[in-house]
Amino acid sequence: MRETLIVIGLFVLAVALRSSRQFVLRKLGAALFLGATFFLFYFVSGKIVVGAMGAGMWFLLPWIELLTRVRRMKLPLDNRLSHKSLPNPSHFPNATEAASAMDEAGFEHVSDCGWEWAGMQQFFRLFWHPEERAIAAVCLCEQCDVTFAFISITSHDSKGNIWRTTNFPFAPTLRCPPNVRWNHVPCERSCFHQILTNHQEFLLRMKVADDLRMPDPEVIEDSIEKEMRSQVEHNLASGIIRLTGDGHFKYSKRGLFFLWGQFVKDMIRLC
Repeated sequence: MRETLIVIGLFVLAVALRSSRQFVLRKLGAALFLGATFFLFYFVSGKIVVGAMGAGMWFLLPWIELLTRVRRMKLPLDNRLSHKSLPNPSHFPNATEAASAMDEAGFEHVSDCGWEWAGMQQFFRLFWHPEERAIAAVCLCEQCDVTFAFISITSHDSKGNIWRTTNFPFAPTLRCPPNVRWNHVPCERSCFHQILTNHQEFLLRMKVADDLRMPDPEVIEDSIEKEMRSQVEHNLASGIIRLTGDGHFKYSKRGLFFLWGQFVKDMIRLC
């Protein structure tokens, strides 16, 4: 009974810590889940190696999704944005506040558009600021019953490099081309003014603040499509994805391992 109560106690304590609003306590709760799983397998087998393997099984869970849905998933090779109406604001409580904050910061609304990626609907509300030489976007994502919103601020320099600050909550599912530099801020940071400050500091740190190109609001949608095509071509060359011969692409075996690594990063970072 002593071993059983230890495992049950660790799991109960882990669940309690995971419900906390403090980041450190939630991390500790995730570590206790691993510890409880370790002791469960250790007490059953009496071997430390088996306990460690049992705890490591948590990191193999993404393979269920990878080998069932993702392996068969096909994505369009040449996706196009289309103009769309604003989704129900009640599904994205932070999006309306972010758009209002962009107006307050002097960003001008350009367009509302979106596209679909493997069943995920993505909606973009695009803004631009001539003095900041930046493009801002509120992106709303919806897939099945899961919805989330994030903010991105993008600048282009005279050499064709792209500098982006975002609170996107997940690791990228495709490799970024070498000319795209990301500055990830914590996903819980939803204040646009703070993210704008982070972007300005990022540009100063990278010493490109004085070499930014003036964006053209007429071609912002085209630039998003062009960037996506460039990313697809880069991942084709890297072997992460492969063509299917019908205008689509899918993940290769190497790409599945790449995605697994990204999922593990998210498990560690977001837990």
